[in-house]
Amino acid sequence: MQKARIKLASTDINKINQTCEYIKGVAEKTGVVMRGPIPLPTKKLKVTTRKSPCGDGSASWDRYEMRVHKRLIDMGLDERALRLVMRVPIPEGLSIEIEMIDA
Repeated sequence: MQKARIKLASTDINKINQTCEYIKGVAEKTGVVMRGPIPLPTKKLKVTTRKSPCGDGSASWDRYEMRVHKRLIDMGLDERALRLVMRVPIPEGLSIEIEMIDA
């Protein structure tokens, strides 16, 4: 049996959750078996920079962090459901990847 694996990644957790709810609604509407959304570990990208541009003065630092949230969804392969998933409105800053796998 084949499945469609959908991978979502974004720095904004609300955009991911909103898209997951939309995909979940599509699965319920079409009656397709769906597993997920499975939360994957959040990647934390940290950057530490010096506040002073020239290097003079006290050593004060700015710490910046960017979190990349990821979700994984497995759906049964149904042409109608997949067509509806392709039409899901994808917000700015959200990466979505759809691949077919053998289960």
